[in-house]
Amino acid sequence: MRKRNTLSNYIGFALLVILSTIFTLPFYWLVTSSFKTNENLNKFPPQLWPTPATSEHYVLSLIGKASEGIVPLPWGLFLLNTVIICVLSVAGVLISSSLVAYGLSRIQWKGSNALFWLLISTMMLPGQVTMIPMFAMFTKFGWVDTFLPLVVPAFTGQAFNIFLLRQFYLTVPQAITEAARLDGCNEFQIYRRIMLPLAVPALATVGLFTFIGSWNDFMGPLIYLFDESRYTLSLGLQMFLSQYGNFFGRLMAMSTLMVIPIILLFFFAQKTFIQGITMGGVKE
Repeated sequence: MRKRNTLSNYIGFALLVILSTIFTLPFYWLVTSSFKTNENLNKFPPQLWPTPATSEHYVLSLIGKASEGIVPLPWGLFLLNTVIICVLSVAGVLISSSLVAYGLSRIQWKGSNALFWLLISTMMLPGQVTMIPMFAMFTKFGWVDTFLPLVVPAFTGQAFNIFLLRQFYLTVPQAITEAARLDGCNEFQIYRRIMLPLAVPALATVGLFTFIGSWNDFMGPLIYLFDESRYTLSLGLQMFLSQYGNFFGRLMAMSTLMVIPIILLFFFAQKTFIQGITMGGVKE
């Protein structure tokens, strides 16, 4: 029995290594290609490791080269715009979704379950259905070509995040909130002092999902942003593609720089992220 368990563990580890290698290959190819010379990018058979390695693609993309007339795009401004949108979106989602989830999970009132299922049903609506009505509404508000259409909806709650937080709130024993009520706490105090500290893993998960979605969002900025000074990194990368579409090394370099922050964020928050996803029990 012990040998059989050991063999099954080895097989499981081998499968995990194989699958991890398969999923890692595209990112490995992206990074290594960004350091290859133009001659080696189209070489066959392809190089598995850049020899010789060069950083000219990063230099030409970020700094440019005056002698060749290469003018870089304002990547610093694009980065600032993206960070502003991501931070405001994360703050809006955490505030609104946590409040709505608390009201639907810990406060008993007539029609709460019906409203919850109605809210969940909106997840079945594809974004293409609401795209035109939302654009018409934001146009009447005068919000087009501003960050408001990309940020304000985050403060109105999102069905998936509300569902995720509600399920986490339901794992908190009722005895904790009942004891707080007996001590004189109102609902907002219970939410702020008890539920939010306990829900840190779930909040971190929601915040990470929201940040990644805002960071990678292309359709929203494409629809609502016209002025290049308000462009995000995704629109900047598309502009870069239209100008240097034949320079694959530069495209690989800028794509690598855009992906690295997401990987680092997940790397440092993976423990909290996994804890929030699994929705483990609450320690009393």
